[in-house]
Amino acid sequence: MKLKTSLLVSLSFLLFLASCTKNDTGSGGTDSIAAKTILNVSYGTDALQKMDIYLPANRTVTATKVIILIHGGGWTQGDKNDFTLMVDTLKKRLPDYAIFNINYRLAAWPANLFPTQELDVKAAVEFIYGNRSSYLVSDKFVLLGASAGGHLSLLHAYKYSSPVKIKAVVDFFGPADMVDMHNNPGSYPSVAIALLLGGTPASNPSMYQQSSPVTYVSATTCPTIIIQGGADPLVNATTQSLALKNKLTTASVVNEYVLYPTGGHGDWNAATYTDAYNKIQAFLAANVP
Repeated sequence: MKLKTSLLVSLSFLLFLASCTKNDTGSGGTDSIAAKTILNVSYGTDALQKMDIYLPANRTVTATKVIILIHGGGWTQGDKNDFTLMVDTLKKRLPDYAIFNINYRLAAWPANLFPTQELDVKAAVEFIYGNRSSYLVSDKFVLLGASAGGHLSLLHAYKYSSPVKIKAVVDFFGPADMVDMHNNPGSYPSVAIALLLGGTPASNPSMYQQSSPVTYVSATTCPTIIIQGGADPLVNATTQSLALKNKLTTASVVNEYVLYPTGGHGDWNAATYTDAYNKIQAFLAANVP
């Protein structure tokens, strides 16, 4: 999940190219409620517990859906600013959504080890839910994450149903089984997983179980779309994303598995991202009415 700066820049640029071109709702100045951007809103006391908020014009507490973005970076690095151009893409493609782009405390052994990141996502969701009337947004929440952010999105959506049950998850190549991440590593070393989770699967089995989204799959799990590169060197397409897809299907959960056979860990071309966003847009339209 450790993405180099050059890859992040490339990803952001390609996401921008993949966006559609129509203007944001409210840009004509005729809406009764204007669009609004609020940056670096605190949802906790730590400097990293902040979010950027993008509220659409004419929003209401009954109709305006929420999408929460969770960046990647191996749980140890990354920033919400990595998704700046993704925000632009989503504002154009999903104009009826309010967008909340969050930071969370990063693991730096021995500080902020897991489940710090999980608990920060939970706190952010609770903060947004508790301020729905102020932001004029509904209780229809979607999570979208990439890499480690995909893992955190899946884990929260599958594990927690209070104060709000997540309506859908968009997972860009997120780990789903932390035991497999440790035991069958790609270029992300086992020792990094062990440091993050405070031991190995043998020495700390409960942490691996509690931090694995696959543990919580059931018939009530929310609809999930998984976007994965077949040549990903960090998150194995077969033992992670495909295994999750199969478990969701067995549990009769609505899901879609999108595999780009030659794609790596997000370093895809513009055509691939355009296709991915077309599929995400259709999936959310069908499953988050």
